[in-house]
Amino acid sequence: MDWVLAVSAVLLVLIGLLFIFNSSNGLLNFKKQIIFFIIGLFLMLLFSFVDYRIFRENSYLILLIYLLSILALSGLFLFAPEIRGTKAWYKIFSISIDPIEFTKIALIILLAKYFSMRHVEMYSFKHIIFSGIYILIPSLLAFFQPNLGSVLILLSIWIIVLFISGIKIKQFSSLMMLFILILSLGWSFFLHDYQKDRISSFLFPDSNLLSMGWSQNQSKIAIGSGEILGKGIGNGSQSHYGFLPEAHTDFIFASIAEETGFVGVSILFLIYIVLINRLLNICSKSSSNFPRLLVVGFAALLVVQIFINVGMNLGILPVIGISLPFVSYGGSGLIALFLGLGIIESVVVHS
Repeated sequence: MDWVLAVSAVLLVLIGLLFIFNSSNGLLNFKKQIIFFIIGLFLMLLFSFVDYRIFRENSYLILLIYLLSILALSGLFLFAPEIRGTKAWYKIFSISIDPIEFTKIALIILLAKYFSMRHVEMYSFKHIIFSGIYILIPSLLAFFQPNLGSVLILLSIWIIVLFISGIKIKQFSSLMMLFILILSLGWSFFLHDYQKDRISSFLFPDSNLLSMGWSQNQSKIAIGSGEILGKGIGNGSQSHYGFLPEAHTDFIFASIAEETGFVGVSILFLIYIVLINRLLNICSKSSSNFPRLLVVGFAALLVVQIFINVGMNLGILPVIGISLPFVSYGGSGLIALFLGLGIIESVVVHS
């Protein structure tokens, strides 16, 4: 196994656990996150022993995983409770299960399989269209939950894997134009009012500081007040007195910055850099296109989520509910990431 990769992920989880414990309702979430962490570690070790080539050589298995993901996303509209206007989680006692997190991993495997089989034919536009259909179905289901953040993640993974697979610049530009067109139509016909409010609060942050702009404003105050060394663990006023909403999930980065300052944030980013660097090393040493695209897809998932979450916290991107990988509270996201990490470790073990 690549122990540097595994230890980097574990260190990120430990940092997250510390700040989840320090949040206002931290004890219960802390205990649950430890359980999720243990389950994730078990799955990582389990999947590291499973030969990743079982996915490369069995198209029906990948198709089955994809169909189960679509079924799970579809079932949300019938069986999921509505929480803050969104049907995105199955509720089992006090545990929420978000199938989109596992769908991300399933789509990374599917895209790696699809493009590795057609690498020499990537210049054919039909393969871009067919792969886009695979992404479009879960994206539409996530959009109507509504879960705009996850839609952006899925589309970003698709575009990055396409780019790495050898798509022409001309085709890539056409996709970008189509993407902009879809966003424009989405604003006019599909976005909910609260989603428009979030984007408006991002574009005009001073217009609604007491409503939609409150979270980002408090996040920026928290980050700025941390300065170089921070206020000390457990001493963050924004995080501990309820000014910073979702200090254990969407805005855990702001909580870390407030209490540990620039130094703590630098350490956090350093661990992420080590983790991403190990993934790129595994990618460069891969013997064929399938494991290479598999690793690239997982790295893309991490990089895009880090970029969006930190951007949300800094106020340079709208708040769309994207968690900080391995750090934010959330069972489905954490378990899915460790499952994906286990498959990457399998590439290392069985190459």
